[in-house]
Amino acid sequence: MNMPWREGNQIRLLENGEQFFPRVYGALQRARERVLLETFILFNDKVGKALQRELLAAAKRGVRITLMVDGYGSAGLPKEFVSSLTSAGVRFLYYDPRPLFLGVRTNVFRRLHRKVVVCDGDIAFVGGINFSHEHLSDYGPQAKQDYAVELKGPIVDDIARYTEAAMSDQPPPRRRWGRRRRESAQVQPGDAQARFVWRDNHQHRDDIEHGYMEMLRSARRDVIIANAYFFPGYHLLREMRNAAQRGVRVQLIVQGKPDMAIVKVGAELLYNYLISAGVEIYEYRRRPLHAKIAVQDEYWSTVGSSNLDPLSLSLNLEANLFIHDRAFNHLMRENLNQLLNEDCLRIEESHLPARSWWQLSKSVVAFHFLRHFPAIAGWLPAHTPRLAEVEPPEQPQMETQDRVDSDNPGGKP
Repeated sequence: MNMPWREGNQIRLLENGEQFFPRVYGALQRARERVLLETFILFNDKVGKALQRELLAAAKRGVRITLMVDGYGSAGLPKEFVSSLTSAGVRFLYYDPRPLFLGVRTNVFRRLHRKVVVCDGDIAFVGGINFSHEHLSDYGPQAKQDYAVELKGPIVDDIARYTEAAMSDQPPPRRRWGRRRRESAQVQPGDAQARFVWRDNHQHRDDIEHGYMEMLRSARRDVIIANAYFFPGYHLLREMRNAAQRGVRVQLIVQGKPDMAIVKVGAELLYNYLISAGVEIYEYRRRPLHAKIAVQDEYWSTVGSSNLDPLSLSLNLEANLFIHDRAFNHLMRENLNQLLNEDCLRIEESHLPARSWWQLSKSVVAFHFLRHFPAIAGWLPAHTPRLAEVEPPEQPQMETQDRVDSDNPGGKP
């Protein structure tokens, strides 16, 4: 695993944009020294513009800000949106931007899919929520159901050091951020243990996946997994079956109203394999599910950006928080049980299509694909992704000359 477990953390569960965005904006308003922000999607909509206003206000106060967005997920940002930030002193990075080919984005693989915010090293946010209107309920029927966490305590330093390193070519700094962080590291009753875990394409290719598998192996009572894009590796599927067969109640929540049709098609190929072993599968039908969360037994939980699909598990840059805390586990379990009881349809064996040679053939192909995808991923485009920093716009020459003339009304040198 990437980082050790840290004790003495305070963790707040945030559901959807209604809870997430105000907490992030509040942290930005209180920031005094440094802000680090990574996101897959930043859109020029009402959410993106609200974030832009908060970043500009922070930059005006002298806060040093680094913002990194994915070159695929945020490719449509207007030049004016970006230049307003860079003109104010914001360091703006695109992760692996690529030119369009015949109007099509070609940088599909190895995306920056993390969603991380750190303010002054005192507070951090990790989860699956992008900065777009799609994460607010007033977006309409296609508004996404998703989660993030707000963090205070020693874990923030791990997240800050890693994110700072990811935004540069330098190794992670050894210093800690701020005296107040060191003083707050005392373990208090009820404080949570947390571990920050990321996935990259170098030394930490399968840390998040291994975390899920270890959780399934150690489960004794029950596991609930809610995951938007569910098409995991063969080994993780096998651990889900093994847990169910030894008597653990394994409940899986997937999309019933997917934002992309192929998502449901892929997941359905796995239904027979899982249900036959006793795994309970539920389709969330209220709106598109964008969650990447899970709980196990009484204390283990995870919230993050990683789907359980080939892109997240074998290609994308991801970040999850693993949590050991009974109170947080109970809160997230209540939330998931509400989804199960009010907005999900359980898929019974009688709902599945009759077994046929065609169904068997599709399943065989799917399982061989999942078993060998990590090797297949090595054949996919493997250029070294680059960080492209956007330079602030140059001041027009005429404007510069006008300013010189106004400073020297007599025309003297």
